Amino acid sequence: MPRSAWTRLAACTAAAALLQLDGTVITVALPSVALGLGVKSASTSVLLTAYFVAYALVLLPGGALVDRYGARRLALLGLGLFAIGAAAGAVASSLGFLIATRVIQGAGAGLVSPAALAGAVSGFPPERRGSALGIWGASAGVANLVGPLLGGLLTVTLGWRADWWALVPLALLAAWAIDRLVPRVVQSDSSGGYPSLDRVVLAATLIAALTFAVMIGCFYLAEQYLQRAAGYSALAASGALVFVALLVGAAAPIAGRLADRRGERFPAVLGFIGAGVGLAVLGVPGLSLDGFVTILPLIPVGLGLGMLFVPTSRAALNASPMASHGRTSAVLSVGRLLGAAVGAGLAGIALAGAIDASTVHHALLIGGALCLFVGIPAATLLGGAPKAVRA
Repeated sequence: MPRSAWTRLAACTAAAALLQLDGTVITVALPSVALGLGVKSASTSVLLTAYFVAYALVLLPGGALVDRYGARRLALLGLGLFAIGAAAGAVASSLGFLIATRVIQGAGAGLVSPAALAGAVSGFPPERRGSALGIWGASAGVANLVGPLLGGLLTVTLGWRADWWALVPLALLAAWAIDRLVPRVVQSDSSGGYPSLDRVVLAATLIAALTFAVMIGCFYLAEQYLQRAAGYSALAASGALVFVALLVGAAAPIAGRLADRRGERFPAVLGFIGAGVGLAVLGVPGLSLDGFVTILPLIPVGLGLGMLFVPTSRAALNASPMASHGRTSAVLSVGRLLGAAVGAGLAGIALAGAIDASTVHHALLIGGALCLFVGIPAATLLGGAPKAVRA
């Protein structure tokens, strides 16, 4: 592979990682935001909702614009909006104004996301995209690890506004890399609109949605149980998530190599088996959820989830012509966001009553069943042996 393909991948991966970093950095700072602006802690959750709603609404038109005007141009526009929103949020004096700045950031993210994924794989032939996407998936795991640490450090030492200020130079640095390393025209399609989605793209989107629904829902429940029922501190409870994030990051490159060699179906099925069996074991009534023994079934869960990110993106992109990669990337991102929203919503319903070990066990069993009885059949719809993609 030419060096330019790897440098292009690095620039686009950094831009995408910034979107992951934003969520974790800002979330850590929310209690301090409430104190600083004199509002109730519960009301700051709107800052997350506003961001993700704007993000989701812009994704589909953003994907179409990527295919029409090129990934480089839309990534730069999105990063510019993201930086403006972050800088405005850093000087906000009211919650309402801060919410408006999060909408601007979300709109920027909705442009960056499909542009970054389309640009990242544009330098790789279809049979090598798994390796590229493995690096992409590992970077998301690293961003999810760094975010809470960076957010906590900035909030404690400099105050919550520093979390917003930190995003500005990071966005500008990502934009500089995109400007230098991504070609002016990656793909261009002036047709506009969305082409009909084939079976593989729809299956990949379903798998992406299911992955995020299970991951967000189960782990949100588990973290709440550890803090509210088992008496863990927030830092101690998040340790389990850090452990799983490490496993996810480690599994993504492995999944990429497997997908390039054996097609997307094999690592996807393997991932759902690992995640499903691990969650089913954690859902066994009477099994401790806050002891050392819990670590053992978390290993296949983390590795299994890490195996699922690469096959979905590789299968969907390889089933689509280059001229529609922006739209395909947007559809995948919409699936992930919807899955995360459904998972979080169902977890919230489960937490409406008293939270105890029985509630968490039942939820984990449901998550495991979804992986085994919905995820595996969906994974069989992905590609088997690697094959060429349409031009």
